[in-house]
Amino acid sequence: MEPAVPVVRELAVAGDRIAAAGDGLRRIDLDGCCVVPGLTDSHVHFPTWAMAQRQVRFEDCRSLEDAVERVRAAAASARPGAWLTGFGWRSADWDPVREPTRHDLDAVTGDLPVALQSKDYHSLWLNSAALARANGDLRREGGVVETDEHGEPTGLLREEAAWAFRDRHVRFSEDEYVDATLDGIRIANARGVTAVHDKDGGIGAPKIWQRVRERDALTLRVWQSVLHHQAAEYATSPLRRGDAFLRLGYLKAFMDGSLGSGTALMLDGTGVEITSSDELARIVVDGARAGWPVAVHAIGDAANRAALDAFEATAAEWRTRGLRPRIEHAQHVHPDDLPRFGALGVACSVQFSHAPSDRDMAERLVPGRLDGTYAFRSLWDAGALVANGSDAPIEELDPLLGIRAGVLRSFDDRPAWRPQEALSVEQALQASTVNPAWLCGDEGERGQLVPGQLADLVVLDRDPVTCTAEELGGVQVVATMVGGRWVHGPYG
Repeated sequence: MEPAVPVVRELAVAGDRIAAAGDGLRRIDLDGCCVVPGLTDSHVHFPTWAMAQRQVRFEDCRSLEDAVERVRAAAASARPGAWLTGFGWRSADWDPVREPTRHDLDAVTGDLPVALQSKDYHSLWLNSAALARANGDLRREGGVVETDEHGEPTGLLREEAAWAFRDRHVRFSEDEYVDATLDGIRIANARGVTAVHDKDGGIGAPKIWQRVRERDALTLRVWQSVLHHQAAEYATSPLRRGDAFLRLGYLKAFMDGSLGSGTALMLDGTGVEITSSDELARIVVDGARAGWPVAVHAIGDAANRAALDAFEATAAEWRTRGLRPRIEHAQHVHPDDLPRFGALGVACSVQFSHAPSDRDMAERLVPGRLDGTYAFRSLWDAGALVANGSDAPIEELDPLLGIRAGVLRSFDDRPAWRPQEALSVEQALQASTVNPAWLCGDEGERGQLVPGQLADLVVLDRDPVTCTAEELGGVQVVATMVGGRWVHGPYG
């Protein structure tokens, strides 16, 4: 990933760094495999994703009936008094499309409290036993409580209402998160992941990662966000400085909701505004003066415009301090706003996998307004820095799957969706290696395989740049190294 020397035949590793020469070192013949820099997931809710591996999953359900039947099967073996939790349903994918209710769950769960997170993580589907735990305390500013014709809650909570209920009533213990995260790290390393930009500060991820580190089990590098209102809490934390494996890096905020939940803030007036442009500007200024860059979630075209307006209005504060702000997702951007990312120097932290995963939903929900939708190549060509992530557990934490999505724009046998927005393999790799390192100020330390940088690398069974499009989906991770140490594969 060094343009001046794109390919070399040998790579020397001494200690935890790439070395200029390899005299006297152990030699490993990779027998035709290909080595690339370690892969970064630039947007992942890692402990949440790790915990989701242990929950009831609904991603493959194609109807409400399918989902209810899966709950029925899980409820039969649930522990009395425990919560039944699940993840991954999306009513927009069901045939017929129908919003679920508590009554659908009540029929198969009885007194067992059930809380099922939607695929986009912006809606929560509850049964009556779960709703009763709140004693009517459901409403939150920036949230939606769906009600029926009698004004009673249907069992669907969205945005802040969903998150507040989850945090108050369905939180897992820190021990459970640590245990799941240990398993998740092994999975991530096996998929070539050497670094993550984690978004789970709101559930206490810094402490979870610290406990993993204390077990000498942190074999990927974590650049951690915290919610913007937690900035004062973490202002003097030693993790602000951190080390090569764990560092608090940036503040997280939300402009709006999601497309699937109907809460993306659009220029046609639909959606939910969580943070206004003026409010974001204050967050950016306060963050900049404390040394924090801001990463803000924006899905709808109105949300993206408002976020760009805020960054433009505050540029004198963050630019002079060398901070690197970013918009997370940038899913639906008005064509007039596409060039503003590059012009302002606001990075796009996107998820290549969202495009083929959401194609049918987007065609149905925003027909005729797709010119700036998942427009990764347009953003790239307009000079924006594009970094790729998974948004796991919303998509799977698998950078090779993401690279395939960015290049092929399809997960099935259908032709590429909006192929003009496809990236080259080299661009997709850059968005998964070089660019994420730059975003957290580590461009001199990692992201490339050049002398002096950290020896974070992945051995692949073939060269993704030279293989055919048909072969790209079959590229496999053979081994993963972090800081000169094999953390996956046969060479350790």
